[in-house]
Amino acid sequence: MSRITGLILLAAMAAFAVAGPWLIEADPLRQNLRAALQPPSAAWPLGTDHLGRDVLARLAHAARASMALGAGAVALAACVGVSLGLAAAWRGGIGERLADSLCAVAMALPGLLIVVLIAAVAPGRFWPLYLGLVFASWVEIYRQVRAIAKSRLTGPDVQAARLFGFGAWHVARRHVLPELLSPVATIAAFAFAGAVLAVASLGFVGIGMRPPAPEWGNMMVELLPYFADAPIQLLAPAAAVFVTVLGLQLAAGTERAS
Repeated sequence: MSRITGLILLAAMAAFAVAGPWLIEADPLRQNLRAALQPPSAAWPLGTDHLGRDVLARLAHAARASMALGAGAVALAACVGVSLGLAAAWRGGIGERLADSLCAVAMALPGLLIVVLIAAVAPGRFWPLYLGLVFASWVEIYRQVRAIAKSRLTGPDVQAARLFGFGAWHVARRHVLPELLSPVATIAAFAFAGAVLAVASLGFVGIGMRPPAPEWGNMMVELLPYFADAPIQLLAPAAAVFVTVLGLQLAAGTERAS
């Protein structure tokens, strides 16, 4: 039941991120100081911010940016982690030792600190933030894939396949990859949640995406001084982050528990 709830929340946020910017006609960057801090109404369903910008329009564009950035980073991290894990388990030797050393370096620092250090190279730029999220996310995938692949590669079915002359791709596709789908998907979901939180946190402290680009962390820090006058406008991006992360945690956590 929890997993279904999580998937429903994720589907709702994904639909909002994909369709919201198309369905909401308001320009998220357009300022109208005469309409600053307007309460929710038919014209502005979530009101306006301190610069008179439509909060719902900004929320939708921020959802697209945050979820696309998180999904893209986790997808690349999964590709790196799975590829290195399979190669390390299959070949071993110096390649595995190098990958383990890089893994140890990444594990020595908290994930958010890694993102901050890389993103600080060019604050407000997209690529350092993206690379930081990738570097912080690949480690758990690599460790899990290498452990599972090593266990499967010593199994009798794999040994028989090798004796019959089947190549590495056949062995990986038939005997290893099916065992990796569930654990990798679970780890990727948790990494996705961490990426969404990291993007919002960096925006909140001014290192991530910079204004006027719509981003949940930026929206919260901009509206924080006006909480007494516009509480709904501030709570909207916080609720979006909460719903997204909760959906990912529920969907991934239930699968891990099973």
